[in-house]
Amino acid sequence: ENKMTEPQNLNPAKRYRRQDWPGELYENGSFYFAKRHLIEKGYLQGGKMAYYEMRAEHSVDIDIDIDWPIAEQRVLSFGYFGKEPLKEVKLLVCSIDGCLTNGRIYVTEDHKEMVSYDYRDVVGIDLLKKRGIQVRLIADRDCSKTLSAMQLGCVAKVNVTNKLQVLKDWQEDMGLSWKEVAYLGNEESDVECLKQAGMSGVPADACAASQKAAGYICKSRGGCGAVREFAEHIFLLLEKVNSARKQ
Repeated sequence: ENKMTEPQNLNPAKRYRRQDWPGELYENGSFYFAKRHLIEKGYLQGGKMAYYEMRAEHSVDIDIDIDWPIAEQRVLSFGYFGKEPLKEVKLLVCSIDGCLTNGRIYVTEDHKEMVSYDYRDVVGIDLLKKRGIQVRLIADRDCSKTLSAMQLGCVAKVNVTNKLQVLKDWQEDMGLSWKEVAYLGNEESDVECLKQAGMSGVPADACAASQKAAGYICKSRGGCGAVREFAEHIFLLLEKVNSARKQ
């Protein structure tokens, strides 16, 4: 009908850059409170109305399958630790091969083994220690020489056939509840430990069984910053614990 669309709050000739646009609100439909007579008329809103502004990280619409990864990443980024009272993590147990290292073993002609690790993970371990969190290492094979060369200063148990039993022994010796124990693993031998620990994580390239059992899947691969990333996730929990105490 030869009508033009007229903007109500924007001058197209002098519009903001996207980065400078002050933003706008939209209805996300998370919840409605209404009187019965409105609902019976088929309305969700009417009469005296008020709105509750939700933060962007808490507002995700799941309408189609590709919305799920967005929601998952919001949870991983901003944290959700259940409805039970939060407790500080006091112990992190980390699997060596595939978490602290990338799982590859280089063998020289004279039969010496070499592995590689990421210095960022070493920094992550140091930061955990400074926060008063003990870090202990565990491995299926005997890699004591590798640990000695890395000089991490962590209690370690190698050549382990039952990781869960070792984890239980450490937890009991330290007098901790499971909520105070975190575990980073990557193989099927880590699955039961991941299920038992109060906070659990795996690198991005962990096996399918361990990914299914873990509460957090790192974006980083094993030996490429996964330990540091999981440490940051633990720090997020500590912030929530401290915030809850202040309240």
